[in-house]
Amino acid sequence: MTMAAFSLFMIVMSFLAIIVFISLYFVDAGYGMLFNGKWGKALSNKVAWICMEAPVFIVMLLLWITSTRRFEAGALVIFLLFEFHYFRRSFVFPLRMKGNSRMPSGIMAMGILFNLLNGFMQGEWLFHLAPEERYSADWLTTPPFIIGTIVFLTGMFINWQSDNIVRNLRKPGDTNHYLPEKGLFAYVTSANYFGEIVEWIGFAILTWSWSGAVFAWWTAANLVPRANTLYHKYQTMFGAEQMGKRKRIFPFIY
Repeated sequence: MTMAAFSLFMIVMSFLAIIVFISLYFVDAGYGMLFNGKWGKALSNKVAWICMEAPVFIVMLLLWITSTRRFEAGALVIFLLFEFHYFRRSFVFPLRMKGNSRMPSGIMAMGILFNLLNGFMQGEWLFHLAPEERYSADWLTTPPFIIGTIVFLTGMFINWQSDNIVRNLRKPGDTNHYLPEKGLFAYVTSANYFGEIVEWIGFAILTWSWSGAVFAWWTAANLVPRANTLYHKYQTMFGAEQMGKRKRIFPFIY
């Protein structure tokens, strides 16, 4: 792909994220606590999650394999950070899910499409379109990489910790819903989403790329409206007193 075509692709992706952001304040993405059968046939949550997340891992891997830059130190480290996240997200996280939750096939299909496009967007820039030697070993000592990696790993920790808190809310056989209260859940109702946004902001910084920035924007466009919907659902379920001063997704802000 030429740089001009790639730039147009990123502009289109950014514009679509705006549409998604606005739409999700009016239409619930019906999975998880917001499950809705109108989004298609219900599938096993574990199977659907693997099918939805694995494409980005695979696309990134293929673009790395086919690149002459694959062993440049900076590009390789960035690749490993990205794949580390998605190996867990694609294969470890779903297999650790408890219960028999379901996901609509329509949600899975949209997730597959986005992950294919995003895997291409990140890998094409990193391994094929970035300026020569941009991500050499020298990149590993630059302020963007150091600061971005710290932010990335911080977001990853928050996301993992929050997932574990949610996973352990129920005992085996329990199907009730509970208000998470540990970790950053003391401040927001969607601490896991907050962690993921922080993580991909870190990735945008450590790559110092428009492709990374577009991904961070997409993450926020998808998760911020969903966090708002979950916040109101929790309010209905648990009441204002138990909710306290928690915000939706950004501590003390929103």
